[in-house]
Order: sequence, then structure tokens, then C-alpha cells
Amino acid sequence: MTQPDNSAAILNDLNRRNFIRGSSFAAFMAMMGGVEITAADADKTLPVPKADPNYKEKPPGPPVNMGIIGMGVWGREIASTLAKLPNGPVVAVSDSYGSSLRRATELAPKAEKYEDYRKLLEDTNVKGVIVATPTHQHKQIVLDALQAGKHVYCEAPLSNSIEEAKAIALAGKAASKLIFQAGLQTRANPQHHHVVNFIRAGAMGRAISARSQYHKKTSLRRASPNADREKALNWRLSRETSTGLIGEFGIHSLAVTRWFFNALPVSVTGFGGTLHWTDGRDVPDTIQAVVEFPGGARLVHESTLASSFESEYEVFHGTDAAVMMRERRAWMFKEVDSPLLGWEVYARKEEFFSETGIALVANATKLLAQGKKPAEAAADSAAPLQYSLQEFVDNINENKKPAAGYQEGYESTVMAIRANESILSGQKIEFNKDSFSLS
Repeated sequence: MTQPDNSAAILNDLNRRNFIRGSSFAAFMAMMGGVEITAADADKTLPVPKADPNYKEKPPGPPVNMGIIGMGVWGREIASTLAKLPNGPVVAVSDSYGSSLRRATELAPKAEKYEDYRKLLEDTNVKGVIVATPTHQHKQIVLDALQAGKHVYCEAPLSNSIEEAKAIALAGKAASKLIFQAGLQTRANPQHHHVVNFIRAGAMGRAISARSQYHKKTSLRRASPNADREKALNWRLSRETSTGLIGEFGIHSLAVTRWFFNALPVSVTGFGGTLHWTDGRDVPDTIQAVVEFPGGARLVHESTLASSFESEYEVFHGTDAAVMMRERRAWMFKEVDSPLLGWEVYARKEEFFSETGIALVANATKLLAQGKKPAEAAADSAAPLQYSLQEFVDNINENKKPAAGYQEGYESTVMAIRANESILSGQKIEFNKDSFSLS
């Protein structure tokens, strides 16, 4: 297993109450000796960046006309995000439910509207298709889209069954002249790429463990006067159609850990129960999963819909340092006996209370050229979804392989589905060398 890397600072006991105070979080972490890590276009040995008066941003590529299939809550979020891109216009949308299709008019007023997604696929004006339907409806839509010669961005997980996920991945693999991208947003996020570079360089030492969570107090239940429609809207609350919290939300943590640890898991043990929303659902509202990797390192993931405390974050523990990622920011906490790697000498220093923190700034050259302070980087950074969709557009223009393609999408989906099976059964599930193979 490739050993992790990142930046550093000493970690004493972290007071959980102070941790969740939004505006004071950065100052608190720096006070504790945290080194902030934000996505940068510099390597670990570059000196303090200075504004370049000749700096010019790379111009966007040609427009790539997009079609969105599935205009529910997430489909509308995708449409809203595409509107922020300079070259990803939405020219067509599709949804089998009239109300959802009508709502799309607000976000994409000039887009063609289709109740039948196959009509959208016949639209020669559409070059790239984003599949944002419920997970269990992905397979046929993706296969039809690739068959129609469209580039495809399929939301994660690929499917709610391994058999269908494999069919999708194999179709993406076979369509060698088309771009197939899985909706694993973090794989396109500069923040995560910057952190993984530190991990690969060994700054974290030997990987020991990881911890992640998704906490959001919400029922996920949606109401409709039509019984059939209400059942369709609440597909996440049924085992028949859902991959559970670990699949619909935790899959991104699974994917990041697999990426950061540079290894596939060997087993997963899950636990779950309906502890708050006792409304007839048969999908747990609170779950834990312990995913073991080669060498004994484990990810402990927890998701709950019963509490919002601490929201979302990921922590990776190593023998030399720990890395925390939260709210588009990353910090490293060095052990007192960890070696000096050299990059600390060049990093910009900031005073917080009585401590000095070291900041590695996102896209420092660009920010300084724009007259912005490096400390503004995290606040100015785009959401991971925006980076992911921009990468899809750029990949189509440049005929470039995506960071999260059919293989990465399949591996993460297998991890999520098996983890959900373990959660529902309470039994340990082991992976073998064939578990993630597409052959």
C-alpha cells in the first residue's frame, strides 16, 4: 500500500464543542497547531507565492451542450450548478413526472423538455447526458445514452445492485470513444487532490485508521397526494430500491478512503437501526460501518438522520500526522516526533492567538493575481459538484479520461452495496480479488 502524505501541526485533545463553531473553527484549529491545507497549484517545496502581474487564467473550452435526465431535487441542483459553468449549457431536460419537468423551466428556461428520456437521447443538439434519476433507474438510461452516442455522467452509486452496476461499468468501458464519468465529486475536487499529494509523499506516515461521518437531522420523506407518486418519491426509504445511507451518502467517504489509502478493502462489518424515524421505512436511519483495508487500517463511517451534530467530516490518522477534512478545508496535525519535511520552511505563516499556523493556499497564483488574500481560498472555492461537472465538460472537449471513470465508479458502488448488506444483516462480509473485477 502506498503510504499517505499531507502537511502538519501538533494535535492535542480536540474539544468537540469548539470544533463545530463555524466562524471560530479556523482560528481554533490554528490555535491547536493545525496546518491548513487547501488545494494549491504548487508542490510541497515551492516558496511563498507572489502575485504574478502576467498571470492569465486558462480560457474555457468550447460549449458542450448538456441534457439532464431526472429533474428531482438533485437534478435541479445539477442544473443550477451547470448554470455557473462558462461552457456547460443545459439544452434539454427530461423527467417522467410533469411537475418536476415544469420546475425545470425556472433553471433552464431555454431547454427542450421531454417526458420520455429516449426523446432527449434523440436530440442531436445534446452532446453530454447527466443521469440524475433515482439510483435503481440508472442502468437502462445509461446503456441507452451510450448506445445513442452521448457522453455520460452517471450519479453515484451506479446502481442499487452489483449486477446492474457491472453492466453499466462494462458499457462505459466498451464505449471507448465516449466519456463515461461516475458522480464521485471528490475525485475532481482540487482540495482532495492537493491532500492526496501530501499523503503520497509520506507526510502522514503509515496509515493507521480513518473516520468519517454524515450527520443531518432530516426524515428524507416526501409527501404527495398520489400514493404511487409518494412511493416513487421515497425510494431512498425502501430496501427494494435504496442502497441505504452508506450508499446514497457514505459512498463518497468510501471512495475517498479507497483513494487515499491506495488500496481496496478486504472486509466490511456494519450495524444499523431505525432509531428515530419510525414511520414505516425499512431502511435504517442510523448506521455504522467498519471497513478494513490491507495491513489492518480501518475506516469507521457513521451516518445518521437523527442528529446534525458535527455535520460531515473525514479524519485520516497516520504515524506521523493526522489529516482532517471539513467544509472544503483541510488541516494536518503533526506528531511531536514526526520528521521535518522541508516544505514547512517555505509555507506562509499566520498568527492565531498565541500560536503560529502554516497555510497552504488553494490556487495561490490565481488568488494573488486576483488581489485576494490566500486566507480567502476556502471561502472562494467552488463546491465539489461544480468541479466534477466542469471536469466532465473539459474531459469531453479534451477527450481525456476522467479521474472517476467506470472502474472507480464500480469499485465504490461494490463497496457501498456490500456495506449496506452488512449493515442490514449484521454480518461481516469479506472481499476477494474478484470482488471488484470487471472481467
